Amino acid sequence: MNYLSVEEQKRVEPAENAGASPVPTQIVSNGEFTPLPQTAEQRRVEARIQALAAELAPRHGVDRRRFLASSAGMAAAFLAMNDVFGPLFGVSRAEAASPGMADARAGALAGQFVFDCQTHFVRDDYSFERILGLARFAKKNWNPALTGEGSLARFKFENYVKEIFVDSDTKVALLTGAPVDDGQHEFLSNEQIAAARTAINRIAGSRRLLAHAIFKPRNPGFLDEADRAIATLKPDSWKGYTIGDPLAPTKKKSNWRLDDEKLVYPFYERIVKAGITNVCIHKGLLPADYEKSWPDLWDHATVSDLGKAAKDWPQINFIIYHSAMRPFLELPEQALAEFESTGRIKWATDLAEIPAKLGVRNVYAELGTCFANSSVANPRLAAALLGTLVRGLGADRIVWGTDAVWYGSPQWQIEALRRIEIPEDMQKKHRFAPLGAADGLVKSAIFSGNAARLYRLDVKAALGPIGGDHIAAIRQDYLAAGGSRSNLRYGYISRPSA
Repeated sequence: MNYLSVEEQKRVEPAENAGASPVPTQIVSNGEFTPLPQTAEQRRVEARIQALAAELAPRHGVDRRRFLASSAGMAAAFLAMNDVFGPLFGVSRAEAASPGMADARAGALAGQFVFDCQTHFVRDDYSFERILGLARFAKKNWNPALTGEGSLARFKFENYVKEIFVDSDTKVALLTGAPVDDGQHEFLSNEQIAAARTAINRIAGSRRLLAHAIFKPRNPGFLDEADRAIATLKPDSWKGYTIGDPLAPTKKKSNWRLDDEKLVYPFYERIVKAGITNVCIHKGLLPADYEKSWPDLWDHATVSDLGKAAKDWPQINFIIYHSAMRPFLELPEQALAEFESTGRIKWATDLAEIPAKLGVRNVYAELGTCFANSSVANPRLAAALLGTLVRGLGADRIVWGTDAVWYGSPQWQIEALRRIEIPEDMQKKHRFAPLGAADGLVKSAIFSGNAARLYRLDVKAALGPIGGDHIAAIRQDYLAAGGSRSNLRYGYISRPSA
């Protein structure tokens, strides 16, 4: 999707143009917000990664590209981030330098149950020019050698399966979409999301994919559509955008509020009766000029409507995507300084405070995009976000999501969460509890335990079939044949001159 204006599109380019680093070295946008230019610190991280690759690749008997696609290369990327931002990630130089050491760690964690609650791909006949236009502009004006710019293959089914299930440790994913009003611009219809769930689970021979049904309260007959979805599609949960159509929110006037008793509460009645009570809501991530461009609409992206709805409907789990985190409207250093000064992260802290203020326990935060981009901008900010959410909501009310496949394989995000720890000074100042080990109680709850509870998955029972299914066999063959991550991202980055 793309919120960016024509002028904003001129200041960005495809993320595939960036170097194939194991971890992004600048903010990547999926089009829902304007990416910041690469910072001085991010340039230092990028340079340090390349220097480590040049130094360490010969020890592993591979070239730099193969090294950066390996477990040791991933470790080197987090070493570089620690060198620049301080020791936030658990990694040692030996892991990057000693052949076999990183592979041993990766192998020990490969069986971890990772449940990604926000993933995307587009249907085979999707041809909306807007999503292609930026890459074509880039080829013409910036990089004539750019390849793949006329193809949406990177966003489609086959690449989705590869990036999510083969190139990462993700075991189960939830497929979602967006509520555009013009059907030809839909990534996937509700029927196609459900059909993809059936297809992947049939191919795998296990329950690998869950499905959303998109609901649009401003659309005529939306309650009838909800009834039809319940009866025929049987979604695992629901997805809504209170801002309305994300491609034209200020024109369509399709925005709504979670606490609208007349419009939305009848929908809640239906889903409670049907027993499909997980409601996932897009919040946060507005364009940089939201106060000017969305003067009458931006509040719909905050959680101002959540508290009353959660209190009125304790039977429903409200899962707030992107943790309602406002995008970085200033330099990461300024955003971090604001947190250090006030102890608050705009909109995300508001979400975290709802349980204490209203006494509810049915509010959840999802980490898609907000964790990835705060990790890339400044991992101390990512640590602050996690600490804020755990302190306010509890470690049992945070679910894992990556917004892949827009950002390529989610493995680097999985590794970032496995390795990150809240610095001791931040723990003391803000009363944050440590996050603990990669497979400890807190991170295991975030990676899968909480979502498994919400979606009634028995982790031990699920892992059995998954470990021996057809997708697991494909991954094993792929790795045995020397397959490796491309380290590509598929969103937008800021142009170097921007």
